Amino acid sequence: MTPPLVLDIDGTLTRPDRWGIDPRVFDALREWDAPVVLATGKAFPYPIALCHFAGIPELVVAENGGVVYTGDDVHFNADPETPWAVAEAYEAAGYSLGWGPEDTVNRWRETEIAVESSQPEAPLRKLAADHGLEVVDTGYAFHVKDPAVSKGAGVRTVADHVGIDLEEAVAIGDSENDVSTFAVVGRSFAVSNADAAARDAADEVLEGGHADGTLSVLERVRADR
Repeated sequence: MTPPLVLDIDGTLTRPDRWGIDPRVFDALREWDAPVVLATGKAFPYPIALCHFAGIPELVVAENGGVVYTGDDVHFNADPETPWAVAEAYEAAGYSLGWGPEDTVNRWRETEIAVESSQPEAPLRKLAADHGLEVVDTGYAFHVKDPAVSKGAGVRTVADHVGIDLEEAVAIGDSENDVSTFAVVGRSFAVSNADAAARDAADEVLEGGHADGTLSVLERVRADR
C-alpha cells in the first residue's frame, strides 16, 4: 500500500541552488497513488499553484499552518493584523522586510509575514515577542507567526477532513518548521541540507539533499510496497 506523503517545498522539492522546483518532482507527484499534502511556509497561492501544475489534488498547509486547505474548505488559523503590526514597527525602526517595493513574498499572506533572511534578526525577534508572536527561521526567511499554529497541526486538520492515516504517512522536510510535521507522521526524513532542528527530529537524515534526497525516499518507499 502506498503511504500518504507530507512534503515541504523550499529545500525539499527544489534544486540545490535553492531556486526553482526540480522538474523531476512533477512526474513523481502526479504518479503517486496516495494523498500528497504540501506543507510549507509559503503564502497560500504558491502551494495551490504547485498542486495545479503537478496535477494533484489541492491539499495544502501554507504559512506554517496559518492557512489550511482541505480540498473544499479554507481554514484560517491566525489573525494577520498582529504580524503586520510587527512588520510596521520593524520598518519604523529603520529596517526593511527585504523584498523590495512590490513585496510579492508577503503580498498574499493572510496569517503571518516573512522577512528576508539577510535582515537584522535580533530586533525582529524582540518586536515579535513584544506582540506575543514568534520568529521561525526556515533558512529562506524569518517568519513572524502565531506560536499556537504549526505545520503539524495543519497536517492533522487535512488528515481529519480527508481520512488520511498519519501513522502510515511519510514526511520529508529541511527546516525547524518541519519538526511539528515530523511529530505527527509515522516516518520522517530530513534531506541532507536540513538544519539542525529538522535533522534531530527526523527518523532518518538522508544522504541526498534537496529534491535528490526527496526523490530517493519516494523510490525507496515505492520499492518497499
